[in-house]
Amino acid sequence: MGTMTNGSSFKLEPNPKIKKPEKPLLVVVLDGWGEMEDDEYNAISRADTPCMDSMKKGKPDHWMLLKAHGTAVGLPSDDDMGNSEVGHNALGSGQVVDQGARLVDRALESGELFDWDGWKHITPAATKGTLHLIGLLSDGGVHSRYDQLKLLFDGAAERGVKRIRVHTLTDGRDCEDGTSIPLMETLCKDLQALGEKGVDARVASGGGRMCTTMDRYESDWNVVKRGYYAHVLGEADNRFKDPVEALKVLKKPKNGKPVSDQWVPAFVITDDDWQPNGAVQDGDAVVIFNFRADRVVELSKALEYKNFDKFDRKQWPDIKFAGMMQYDGELKLPKEYLVPPPQISHTTGEYLAKNGVSTFACSESQKIGHVTFFWNGNRAAPFDKKLETFHEVPSDQNIPFNEKPAMQSAKITKLAIEALKSGKYQQVRINFPNPDMVGHTGDLDATIEACTTVDACVKKLIEAVEEVKGTYLITADHGNAEDMVQRDKKTKKALMEGGKPRMLTSHTLNPVPIAIGGPGLPKEARFRADLKEPGLANVGPTIVNLLGFQSPSNLVESLLA
Repeated sequence: MGTMTNGSSFKLEPNPKIKKPEKPLLVVVLDGWGEMEDDEYNAISRADTPCMDSMKKGKPDHWMLLKAHGTAVGLPSDDDMGNSEVGHNALGSGQVVDQGARLVDRALESGELFDWDGWKHITPAATKGTLHLIGLLSDGGVHSRYDQLKLLFDGAAERGVKRIRVHTLTDGRDCEDGTSIPLMETLCKDLQALGEKGVDARVASGGGRMCTTMDRYESDWNVVKRGYYAHVLGEADNRFKDPVEALKVLKKPKNGKPVSDQWVPAFVITDDDWQPNGAVQDGDAVVIFNFRADRVVELSKALEYKNFDKFDRKQWPDIKFAGMMQYDGELKLPKEYLVPPPQISHTTGEYLAKNGVSTFACSESQKIGHVTFFWNGNRAAPFDKKLETFHEVPSDQNIPFNEKPAMQSAKITKLAIEALKSGKYQQVRINFPNPDMVGHTGDLDATIEACTTVDACVKKLIEAVEEVKGTYLITADHGNAEDMVQRDKKTKKALMEGGKPRMLTSHTLNPVPIAIGGPGLPKEARFRADLKEPGLANVGPTIVNLLGFQSPSNLVESLLA
């Protein structure tokens, strides 16, 4: 159901099979809702989900599975988990776009990164002072990857950098909990190898990603403050001379509970006189080496903005700063970056806005950027302010997600129903964060409750769609809640530790569901069976079709026959 585009023209032709609907289309993204066989650690199958279960009766015409990871969403290989950013890029753009990890891989492997403007910007400071590298110490491939970090500091050393300090954030979320210590051992060994070549390279600070540095959407600036103080000022309650020892001590069980990698307290590494070995000084160069944007935007502001009032920085060193990528295209933040961002143009949002389609997009703070910024090809502002309304529901800032698994789902549902019934919008697009955000806590019971809650919300939304005689499309961006335990790779059985299962807090490689329906759905609208491996990118052109247009030729194929 596609049509050719004329150069840069955004005009969409009428769909010969599906007329432009008189009533609204509801698009729902269930964040972190993957599909997997029933299992005691499958929070979705364990939850009470009669609404989503009933949709499976519509297969194969109105229910199917989509690939949501790896090459289907622009990541380097099918061993790479999907995430909310690349997932919403694919959903909204209708295209498979080379994403951060792949772009950085190519830039580092070819050495081009060191020829581009970002590296040239920091080179004088990096060669005369210290090069500070701040980011997530991880093999998860969601925010960063260790092999990229190694290529970065090895390449820097080859180009004349003589003093390197690495500021590490431990993961336990995108990769297995407990990997922080072996990764830190590897890092220290690789930095020591640089030392043998005359480069003073050491770990300077660290902390778990959920309590140090990597806040997002301004949920808790204290997280960023702790990181800034540790990385930049060399200040933390926990001081050690050896980074591996630091993790071993700080991960010891507290009150009988093990400390997850993601909750390791902030720490500073010192010299023999207990002075910080890597506080940032005037004239130094600082690089954030994460390629994913959302959890380093706030630190970037703290490092770059002269007028900054989120916390007392105490000192703001005169540095040359760059991100691995530009983390916010609208804010132009940071101004300097090592790898140019993916260029995503002619997205479904842009086409629909330029063809007069009115849209209401809503989620809570944790995911509002995903149905706006990421959906629209990494663009924060609406394409047409008169046609597009973005509504953010503030997230609870001081309550762990597993203590309130419903999150703000009731408010999102209420707003979406009001938008459906208002008659103002042809498309209502929302995201429920619960399965993903609660799933990341590793709390199985809370995640089950989160999925039960979301299913009940979807039921209310579908009832509203039926009332207004509209259409719905329900899908997800990646898996998470459907598999909550670490497993033996061969037997697939749960891995146990101390008689308890080792909970899984990361995303998965599982497919996600998509369902269409509602009284406004034409009889002609049914899923095709000839697509080899349909993925998230196929959703965008499907939405264009359901809104009565032929899909433009620059998008991938629609799911509709």
